Amino acid sequence: MPETILQYFIYALSHLHRDMKKGGAPHKPILLLSILHEYESGRIKTNRIYVTPELTHSFSVYWSRLVETDHSISFAMPFYHMHNEKGNWWRLIANQGCEIWLENKGSMKSFGNLTAAIAYAELDPNLTKLLLDKETREILRHTLLTTYFPNRQSQADIQEDDYVSGLRDEMVEESPTEYKAKILRLKTRLDPETYQVEVYNRGTVFRREVVKIYDETCCISGLRVSATFTITMVDACYIVPFATNFDNNMTNGIALCPNLHRAFDRGLIGVDNDYRVILSKAFTENESSLFSFKQIEGQRIKLPNDKRFLPSLNGFAWHRKHTFKH
Repeated sequence: MPETILQYFIYALSHLHRDMKKGGAPHKPILLLSILHEYESGRIKTNRIYVTPELTHSFSVYWSRLVETDHSISFAMPFYHMHNEKGNWWRLIANQGCEIWLENKGSMKSFGNLTAAIAYAELDPNLTKLLLDKETREILRHTLLTTYFPNRQSQADIQEDDYVSGLRDEMVEESPTEYKAKILRLKTRLDPETYQVEVYNRGTVFRREVVKIYDETCCISGLRVSATFTITMVDACYIVPFATNFDNNMTNGIALCPNLHRAFDRGLIGVDNDYRVILSKAFTENESSLFSFKQIEGQRIKLPNDKRFLPSLNGFAWHRKHTFKH
């Protein structure tokens, strides 16, 4: 890669547009250091930057180690405002139907709004090449540290920890009552954005693990797509919505393809005490269709091989009572 490209991004990263009150906002440099860390770990391999538990955790660790001012921690603000940097090297890609949100910067102050509106950020391909290369990645990391945290460079080496695996262990080992109590304690102890991040991270880990438990296979249709690139055609579906009982236990989830996920969430299908599919009488369909729901009525859902993760019959009973259209 031409040296001029490296010099361009050295300049760009050392001249970030920041609010200079309180000695200069540290949010963008911290986010970029976190992204460099995720490239180094191999968790980011393309020019797409998704909001993941690993990235938000790296952000919080770097913040605690490097920030000496009394700025309030915020992941959402730098992730959104980076698109205002000169050179258009950080582009925001909206979720379908949320494009207009990107025009209202005020709505992006909330982490919840950010993750609802934005699918991912897209880096300039030239910057991506620099971040994938160990030597140039280290040069850019040094640039960020010497420019924005010259007195804290010795604190910048962070090690991998068990944050994500710890979240998974809690979901597996703690009872729903214990887990709910923990979430409620976090809500009272954490500031609103940090709590939103924590709930988002836990939900993301839940969805990842449920899909793994079902071997990336829809438990009703049997749909499973394997590819040489990262893709899954199934969703992790909450049996009882998280907002109802704060339950991220694996037994509160099943894997469904998107159309059946939507049908389950809207009460068009349910599951009985024998793990068989039931259909609502509140809708009509073209039964001659190859994809008619009628053909799955009475079918037993595919259950996880690990009996610890059998979907909760109490959860299905709640769904039949509160969601299923009778």
